[in-house]
Amino acid sequence: MSSLRHLRQCHPAGIAISHYHTSSRALSKQSYKVLVLGGGSGGIAMSARLKRMVGAENVAVVEPSEMHYYQPIWTLVGAGAKTLASSGRSTSSIMPSGVKWVKSKVEEINPETNTVRTDDGSEISYEYLIVALGLQLHFEKIKGLPEGFGHPKIGSNYSVETVDKTWKALQDFKEGNAVFTFPNTPVKCAGAPQKIMYLSDAFLRKFSAPKTGKRAKANVIYNTSLPVLFGIKKYADTLWDIVKTRDLQVNLRHNLIEVRADKQEAVFENLDKPGETKVFEYEMLHVTPPMGPSLVIKGGPLADEVGWLDVNKETLQHNKYPNVFGIGDCTNLPTAKTGAAVAAQSAILGRTISRILKNQIPDKKYDGYTSCPLVTSYNTVVLAEFDYNAQPLETFPINQAKERRLMYYMKADVMPHLYWHGLLRGLWGGPGPYRKLMHLGMK
Repeated sequence: MSSLRHLRQCHPAGIAISHYHTSSRALSKQSYKVLVLGGGSGGIAMSARLKRMVGAENVAVVEPSEMHYYQPIWTLVGAGAKTLASSGRSTSSIMPSGVKWVKSKVEEINPETNTVRTDDGSEISYEYLIVALGLQLHFEKIKGLPEGFGHPKIGSNYSVETVDKTWKALQDFKEGNAVFTFPNTPVKCAGAPQKIMYLSDAFLRKFSAPKTGKRAKANVIYNTSLPVLFGIKKYADTLWDIVKTRDLQVNLRHNLIEVRADKQEAVFENLDKPGETKVFEYEMLHVTPPMGPSLVIKGGPLADEVGWLDVNKETLQHNKYPNVFGIGDCTNLPTAKTGAAVAAQSAILGRTISRILKNQIPDKKYDGYTSCPLVTSYNTVVLAEFDYNAQPLETFPINQAKERRLMYYMKADVMPHLYWHGLLRGLWGGPGPYRKLMHLGMK
């Protein structure tokens, strides 16, 4: 239970657990040309790119966590297809060589004075600031959590401390309701809450007899706060067909508000009828927690009215402070919060900053590209790719709304390699250039 208390704390995207450095964190150098806040995917990618632009000695990254996790693979970890150990590497091993790693937590950002204060009282000044602080997980906003994770039958693929609990609950499933949730907030990787539903269904079918096994005794239920199954119609149509074919129950506009783990009950509010609730008994429960802006940004001078980092959606430059930039889940960019989006943003932001360093006007625009590999079984994926206008922006010259084995292997094996050896080294900026080749220059 002591480890579960950490779930009340919130961690940046791409980072799972904070183990604070015990030695002195006094800085020999208090000023940097480029200061990067956050050592998740966006922060590391940008520090690698800026190292090549201004020199490693002029770049610093503020990040308290000793471990860095490739979180997109946790969908497969929760379903037993990958191990948790395979998703993590030490922060020291992925930090660009020569770049200063400040093992502290950001406490306050002061853009008027170009300074950042850390939790050990240090003040760091900068010429240019890149904010990559991710978002916050809020399990505590659901009554009965996070303490409910101390009971069996409940897990979440969104935390390093609970993803293995998902796999344990799936393995231990006997009969009854398998319930999967989507909260009434923005989330990172918005397809993940239903991916684990499809995988759980596939697991129960694969490892049990068709008529007498576990799947025949299971009610697989997806309760989502959204009014749709998926936001892009082309892919939603395919997913609805899968739902009907596999006898999966989808309840729209149902938001999880309480977990009674001792009774194995989950309470949902009907968002179309406020105050009306329904109790679901469960044999397995997967919780996607409410999420929100980084508390360091929210309410501060860099935030929009909701609390997200306020940046230009095309250049990723802050709308008020021209020497401040943002990337990834912490921003108010009107696109899905995914690792693929970070990759595409990193290429645009790198170009934006390189132009500004030369006193030139940014000439490349981010089109909102993001991707969501919708895992529908242990060997198939629907590869959704789209832009700001919620229009498909597909890399391959085939119909990506179809379930394909090739896309599963891309998700499970190719994408992790691109992440560790491409994105984090500042060498992978998304599939944009390859899309044009694939489509003979037509996209």
